[in-house]
Amino acid sequence: MNSRTHFRLVVLYVLVAALLLVLMGRLWTMQVLDGRHYRQVAADNRTRDIVVPAVRGVILDDQGRPLVRNRTALVVSVDRTTLSRQKDEGAGVLNRLAKVLGTSYDALAKKTRLCGPGIKRPCWPGSPYQPIPVDDRVDPKRALQIMERQEEFPGVSAAVQAVREYPRPEGAGAAQALGYLQPITQEELDKRKGLKVTGYSGVDLIGRDGLEAVYDADLRGEPGFRKVLVDSQGRVTGTAQDKAPVPGGNLVTSLDAGVQGAAEKALDNAVQNARRQGHKADAAAAVVMDVQTGRLVAMASYPTYDPSIWTGGISQDEYDALLGKKKGEPLISRVSQGQFAPGSTFKVSSVAAAVKDGYDLHGTYSCPGSYNVGSRAFRNFEGQAHGDMSLHQALVVSCDTIFYKFAYEEWLRDGATKPKKHPSDPMVEMARRFGFGTRTGVDLPGETTGRIPDRGWKRSYWNATKKADCKGAKDGYPEVAKTDPSRAAYLKAVAAENCAEGYMWRAGDAANLSVGQGDVLVTPLQLARAYAAVANGGRLVVPRVARAVVRPDGSLVREIDPPAGPKLPVDPKVLKYIRGGLAGVTKSGTAAGAFSGFDLKKVPVAGKTGTAEVYGKDDSSWFASFAPVDKPRFAVIAMVSQGGTGASTAAPAVREIYEAMYGLNGKKPALKDGRTPAGLPKLGGDTGTAP
Repeated sequence: MNSRTHFRLVVLYVLVAALLLVLMGRLWTMQVLDGRHYRQVAADNRTRDIVVPAVRGVILDDQGRPLVRNRTALVVSVDRTTLSRQKDEGAGVLNRLAKVLGTSYDALAKKTRLCGPGIKRPCWPGSPYQPIPVDDRVDPKRALQIMERQEEFPGVSAAVQAVREYPRPEGAGAAQALGYLQPITQEELDKRKGLKVTGYSGVDLIGRDGLEAVYDADLRGEPGFRKVLVDSQGRVTGTAQDKAPVPGGNLVTSLDAGVQGAAEKALDNAVQNARRQGHKADAAAAVVMDVQTGRLVAMASYPTYDPSIWTGGISQDEYDALLGKKKGEPLISRVSQGQFAPGSTFKVSSVAAAVKDGYDLHGTYSCPGSYNVGSRAFRNFEGQAHGDMSLHQALVVSCDTIFYKFAYEEWLRDGATKPKKHPSDPMVEMARRFGFGTRTGVDLPGETTGRIPDRGWKRSYWNATKKADCKGAKDGYPEVAKTDPSRAAYLKAVAAENCAEGYMWRAGDAANLSVGQGDVLVTPLQLARAYAAVANGGRLVVPRVARAVVRPDGSLVREIDPPAGPKLPVDPKVLKYIRGGLAGVTKSGTAAGAFSGFDLKKVPVAGKTGTAEVYGKDDSSWFASFAPVDKPRFAVIAMVSQGGTGASTAAPAVREIYEAMYGLNGKKPALKDGRTPAGLPKLGGDTGTAP
């Protein structure tokens, strides 16, 4: 062996020795220094964490009938993260899945894309890291194909889960009150740190509107956790740790399915009848409230929709229909979010204000066909004169001119267009004490405030609109003038007046407010609350829909009691007098025709019609009531936008609701003995869960 060969062998030995030392050092580092870390990694490779979703609680009526329940379904979901790691970004998987599910690749691709600007529905509005449900009505045989051939469907899962269902007992939909569910967004997930998602389950779906949103935490429950052992092929070999989920609580409401169904039917009938009479009738609402507690027995809104439309994805056309004006924006609850001029139903507040301001409760007042407010004549309905009368009769026949006189004289005493430093504004003040212009506090989201205009509001509105008014006064509305010169001239005159003096609280503003016209806006729920206060002796109740949260076995978690509301600043004798006047409306007044043949001896109804004029539209039809007169239990309100007079449209709808509640005119009574249940319904087992 020559020296060169020997040298090469030595170098080789040194290299081998060095490599062995490096290998031994690496082994020592992994087994000693980082041993704990790699033992944990190895353990993780043999286990899988599974979040077990909790079954979402159901929503029940006052007798325990499910308004919202769950059905057990096989749900197929797709994991976008897994698909995105494939060379074709999951196109092959979706093609194969489409064939199994009997749908198209395009349909699945749309369902699994993320929602965003310019993306039409269907799309996925939730977190991009959540499994996306693509079918919740899968045939078991098809689901089995997916599970048995998992290598062909990476990122696709099939599991039995609970899906929301809306059974409509007694025809009760109550869609706007119940609300709906939508997937949790990534932003919401980021706020709820540590939350593990499971796809189409109660963990990932949260309430977006109505009771589902307000009581989401009660309904959702707590997810369980399971750590399973798996082999190298991913097959489960055992369970290492298991924590059962806690089901969500069931929400018992004060809604009665029978009354709710009757209210929805009455509204639909009223709208169709109004349209047959030539009115546009584009929206409507009905409320039934317990006058003593404020609990809501029914709240119907028209137009309405089927909340199951949200389940399993919604198309762009369906989404647009819910939000668009073409279909009447059915997502909006006209009960708590609709704002309308109340017309003469507002007079209960105006009577109380006038008496508090010094007018004689038992006085005699003239009711001419018109009354001059400043230089302008304000007329009764159809200009009818009724002669001298009491305030009682003024409510019965709905005399406007008496209230115009009250408002005008009060406006003059406050200083007219140059008001005192602290004007009394008795009509405005009393309206606010009746709860108008503020939220009622109902346990539903998105409630609107309505509007009680005053001097401050008038100036704010003028500041916001004077630029446009001054432009209109100068230009003269040339586009309108091309087709309607007289209307353009009218608009120009109004704009000129508003531009110069639109900040002033004029006599006409005060007069209009006294009869619920002009810029006054109320919600049907506010009006129901006001009439409940008249009925119960002056307590302004706080409306509540939810009564209690109970466990699936029926045991009580907590009761939901309405908070105490303020007292009206009205003498009980005045309220009793108003009740007497309202009782005459259905016997001999403006609603006598609508209640002809109704058994007023069995169920004496007190109420007030309202016909509110709306510029450029048909009149809004109102009827506000409570019954029985001697021992009031319920306030019932109906409103039909562009429905004509209160007597012709809204009053018959309220009559229909009372007949259903009490079982009159051959109908089966929705309420036993004319009362709602005093206690909670007896529950237990799988209440509201459908197979």
